[in-house]
Amino acid sequence: QVQLVESGGGLVQPGGSLKLSCAASGSAFTIYTMGWFRQAPGKQRELVARITSGGSTNYADSMKGRFTIARDNAKNTVYLQMNSLKPEDTAVYYCNAKIPLTNQMYWGQGTQVTVSS
Repeated sequence: QVQLVESGGGLVQPGGSLKLSCAASGSAFTIYTMGWFRQAPGKQRELVARITSGGSTNYADSMKGRFTIARDNAKNTVYLQMNSLKPEDTAVYYCNAKIPLTNQMYWGQGTQVTVSS
């Protein structure tokens, strides 16, 4: 069982920045593929960004150049730096851990990000 705890959400004006953090339990964090997803009201959950155990990253097209995912294996933590935020980035952001070989996935409870003036 992997527990994920997100933090860092909040209210920000358009064009502003936020940094989300996700702390994971357990001693096998280094082998997990970690991801950030988001879900806006009335919409399906979508991938924001993902980072593999080796540090390879991929992003949804609308986030490229604005969002950066990173991991700190010493702290069992994955981050999402979000810049140039837009109102359409408003959503609940979820941290995700995928276990290799089994592809079992775990989710955090989510953190609300609201972009509004």
